[in-house]
Amino acid sequence: MGTINLWPRILFFFFIVLSAFYQSSADGIEADQPVALYVNASEASAKKIPQTLFGIFFEEINHAGAGGLWAELVSNRGFEAGGPNVPSNIDPWSVIGNESSVILSTDRTSCFERNKIALRMEVLCDREGSKVCPAGGVGMCNPGFWGMNIEQGKAYKLVFYARSSGPIDMSVSLTGSTGLTLAATNVVASDISNWTKMEVTLQAKGTDAKARLQLTTTRKGVIWFDQVSLMPTDTYKGHGFRNDLFEMLKNLKPGFMRFPGGCFVEGEWLRNAFRWKETIGHWEERPGHFGDVWHYWTDDGLGHFEFLQLSEDLGAAPIWVFNNGVSHNDEVATSSISPFLQEILDGLEFAKGDAKSKWGSVRAAMGHPEPFDLRYVAVGNEDCGKPYYRGNYLKFYTAIKHAYPDIKIISNCDGSSQPLDHPADFYDYHIYSNAKSVFGTAPKFDKAPRSGPKAFVSEYAVTGDDAGKGSLLAAVAEAGFLIGLENNCDAVEMASYAPLFVNINDRTWNPDAIVFDSSKAYGTPSYWMQHFFRESNGATLLDASFRSNPSNSLIASAITWKDTDRRAHLRIKVVNFGSNNVTLQISINGLEVNSIQPSGSTKTVLTSGNVMDENSFEAPNKVVPVKIELDDVGKEMDVVVSPHSLTSIDLLINSNHIRTVGSHSVDVSSY
Repeated sequence: MGTINLWPRILFFFFIVLSAFYQSSADGIEADQPVALYVNASEASAKKIPQTLFGIFFEEINHAGAGGLWAELVSNRGFEAGGPNVPSNIDPWSVIGNESSVILSTDRTSCFERNKIALRMEVLCDREGSKVCPAGGVGMCNPGFWGMNIEQGKAYKLVFYARSSGPIDMSVSLTGSTGLTLAATNVVASDISNWTKMEVTLQAKGTDAKARLQLTTTRKGVIWFDQVSLMPTDTYKGHGFRNDLFEMLKNLKPGFMRFPGGCFVEGEWLRNAFRWKETIGHWEERPGHFGDVWHYWTDDGLGHFEFLQLSEDLGAAPIWVFNNGVSHNDEVATSSISPFLQEILDGLEFAKGDAKSKWGSVRAAMGHPEPFDLRYVAVGNEDCGKPYYRGNYLKFYTAIKHAYPDIKIISNCDGSSQPLDHPADFYDYHIYSNAKSVFGTAPKFDKAPRSGPKAFVSEYAVTGDDAGKGSLLAAVAEAGFLIGLENNCDAVEMASYAPLFVNINDRTWNPDAIVFDSSKAYGTPSYWMQHFFRESNGATLLDASFRSNPSNSLIASAITWKDTDRRAHLRIKVVNFGSNNVTLQISINGLEVNSIQPSGSTKTVLTSGNVMDENSFEAPNKVVPVKIELDDVGKEMDVVVSPHSLTSIDLLINSNHIRTVGSHSVDVSSY
């Protein structure tokens, strides 16, 4: 009777325990439940990962180049932002003085044929007489891109073109946000009735991230200005790239760089598409253009040559995305595509041609006599569904393969689910979605074709509410997706996050990998997530599989690679997209006896206390990888992985070779 009376209590207790189990393991894994992970380091199916698997994608969006990576400090340096007509838009230039002392206007008297707009400054006051100029003079100023970062002790080269109705005596200065003069010099000339190039170097005696450039005078008369440029003298190798932003890219060790877009390549209308010939030659002569997709003017100082130079400086294979006669709103019929086709063939000659060829000589004159190593081109961006895309694509494909058979051509059409109906070396695949969907797309290429064109995942990111302004949740989901790509490296050739940069003053697209302003920058969790894949390019992929895995919230990969000191490593990457700790019971088969060194192994984790945690200027390192030494390592080991985390387990290996089963051998010393 007593036993019978206990049953309601037993059932109630069982119900509570069962409820707690499901509550604590909504992702299918009970807290701290062991999960077996098997790594086969000797399996005959080990794969060589492409040298280009993980790279970067640069688009001129969010002022990524103009006011960002490209170190030009003057915004609208040629006064052309309003286009070729007058009166033009001279913003953000502004007047120093008032209408009774100085008048600024624009006309079409520039000495440069491709950008005719010049600024006319009429000074109505003088040093003495009936109308005396105010102290400090009158003139104009430019605040740059939300402030010019001027640093004490650094030098800045100012170049501008001017002509005048009479002698000039002008002050050029860098002025801080409080009015303090950080650097100044005088420009004096008795006769510049013809356009004359002026160059001065300003040495900063103070620091201000919100400084501005001022050009002032107290002499009555008319002065015309054009192409006013201010650049720090310490850009990367003198190539014009802002050092801190360049180093953040370099630290990703990208295998490739896709440029210059994106929608920036297409334009809302073809008249505003990126046209490479308009972006080469002397910077003063480049007309610039309005990027109508992202709604700002760029002077194209960061042009076709600079993108190729940037790729070379990064040690990344350049991937040129070109316009194929298609924009968001208008198209060129295939029957009329010949001028576009010739433009691209010329662009390839510019990059790859001999220094004595027509366009190769232009490149050589710009300072790069040797050809660039351009091996990939993409015919358009997201244009597959457009009426003329396939017809235009075939024209480009045939002409490029005939002239440059070594060039690999990327189609905009997705070939992951069904074969393409046209020839291609690679097909493009983009994914922007919520965190759950991006993580769930990790197996996307499990059944993709292993013959024919491989995938180029040129744009991926978590977007929407899950992303915030760059959340941990987004980064973890993206890491899971990348592990899926890594495990399918025989079907996927390349992958890159998008967008790469955002100036915090122009957050047109959200989120982004690197956030910056005029003086500082930080990486979002998605930026730091990509660091976990830096050594994958060219490494060897091993089989890593879960045994009796009760969850779909875990994904893992394993690689072998060598560092710069030629030390061999075995890296296991694991994403836990669930909400509980998981104890991984790792078993590694196929290593030589005593091949794992007792010291030098590490565990690196990207996680945080809240899935929506972000980095910021106030807390730039809130979500960054944390590395610890691993002491108890071996072929059999337990490692705890945190909820919503990306974990890398790096084992230092003694041997130069991995022991094999049968005749297959994987030699990690070659990577």
